[in-house]
Amino acid sequence: MTDDTQAKIRIEAMAPEFSDAARALADQLGLPLAGESEFALQLGAHGLQLQALGVEPSGPVRVDFVEGPLAHRRQQGGGSGQMIAKAVGIQPGIRPVILDVTAGLGRDAFVLAQLGCQVTLIERQPLVVALLADGLRRGLVDQEVRPIIERMHLRAGNAIELMQAWSGEPPQVIYLDPMFPHREKSSLVKKEMRIFRSLVGADDDAPELLQAALALASHRVVIKRPRKAPSVAGPAPGYTLEGKSSRFDIYPKKALKQAQPPTTA
Repeated sequence: MTDDTQAKIRIEAMAPEFSDAARALADQLGLPLAGESEFALQLGAHGLQLQALGVEPSGPVRVDFVEGPLAHRRQQGGGSGQMIAKAVGIQPGIRPVILDVTAGLGRDAFVLAQLGCQVTLIERQPLVVALLADGLRRGLVDQEVRPIIERMHLRAGNAIELMQAWSGEPPQVIYLDPMFPHREKSSLVKKEMRIFRSLVGADDDAPELLQAALALASHRVVIKRPRKAPSVAGPAPGYTLEGKSSRFDIYPKKALKQAQPPTTA
């Protein structure tokens, strides 16, 4: 954690029974338990949440795969007809192995895991990693959500370095959603973007991310962008899927094919 981030955030226990866990988290992240700050990472009965402080603080940001918008999307969502499903190549009998190198709060990774994909999430910001890990832990307790969470695998670190040092079978699809000034007008997006930008900043290394992803992915790279935003610097995408507020730039390498059943002797 940088000195600048340390000055912005503290750890808080929301009740006395969480004091020991909060102290351990503060030691882990190298953050104070007291003092002036702009944000508080709060630990309580409902898990971990990031709260902006100040005169008019917004509501907390947390990772929740069980309730809220993701629960509604899980129960009422569009299934494999969603644009993100088409972008990564989901088809009947095809569920690609996906590496999400800009995991953020894990929403897109959760949707892809819900659709049956194995998804590895990489996140480099330690605070966001802590929120993700907490959300995944709580999701494993829920019977309905647990099978989805079991298809999600979190790794902390720099995605470019991890991709360059990748060993074993490469992911079929690498998914990127670099930080960008989104134009959606919902209060949730505004709140999260304000907090994320203050703590994380923009993904200025998006071109390097794309280059490393193209070198590693076996079948395609997919980049999510605001609909009118320029493409990430580098090779032009092979094609684009465009929605009302966002689009997916797709860089195909070879066609995804249905897995063949093993042959019998």
